[in-house]
Amino acid sequence: MFRWFESRARRRDRLRAQPFPEAWDAILRRHVPLYPRLSDGDRRELQGLVQIFLDEKHFEGCGGLTLTDAIRLTIAAQACVLLLHRETEIYARLITVLVYPSTYVAQAREPIGGGMVLKGEVARLGEAWKDGVVVLAWDDVLAGASDIHDGHNVVLHEFAHQLDQENGPADGAPILEHRSRYVSWARVLGSEYERLRKDAERGLPSVLDRYGATNPAEFFAVATECYFEKPGELRHSHPELFEELRAYYRFDPTQISGTG
Repeated sequence: MFRWFESRARRRDRLRAQPFPEAWDAILRRHVPLYPRLSDGDRRELQGLVQIFLDEKHFEGCGGLTLTDAIRLTIAAQACVLLLHRETEIYARLITVLVYPSTYVAQAREPIGGGMVLKGEVARLGEAWKDGVVVLAWDDVLAGASDIHDGHNVVLHEFAHQLDQENGPADGAPILEHRSRYVSWARVLGSEYERLRKDAERGLPSVLDRYGATNPAEFFAVATECYFEKPGELRHSHPELFEELRAYYRFDPTQISGTG
């Protein structure tokens, strides 16, 4: 017996064409303040991306958390904001999103030199694993979504890592549209990373979170948070970095009401 399988492209087109449930719209208006501020066109695009994301990605509640539509939608919408205006595979490597009710404990390994590795338990708000898993703490997801101006958003941060890992280990250089773009990307983000690292060592203030000075991968994730949540400040204090991120994301958050 032959079975007919719907192609991925056709299935995605069908999902995009489906009406977005009113209950889902209400949830996003309540939990994701950025959502109602989008233009009608951007909001429709985001709705289509969310419908595909929820169809293709698996969610799992951990630590006793019972998953709800509010949890899935709040995470999916923020993750898909990073995909607006771009040709994308919609996080091709992502398989599962694990959600804890709050800060969770994970095993950590830290090289300390001489071939030695320090092992121990650390508290986490989120992680992006290279084998297709994102882990999030729901209370921090909700807090990050509710304040779109504080520069802290664990979903944007961890899904920026997912984008970074689409071409291999996270190194601060995601897949760019043209090979020629890597020269400018490396120059600007490398320079800005060193600037943040030196500012952090000297205790100097920055619109970018100091955690971005950890390594280039964390710098890209922190810069993404800042780009979407403090775009006006980033454009003013780091114009070249702002332009590199604008060229990559093809979405200018300063054009959203109340964010510039």
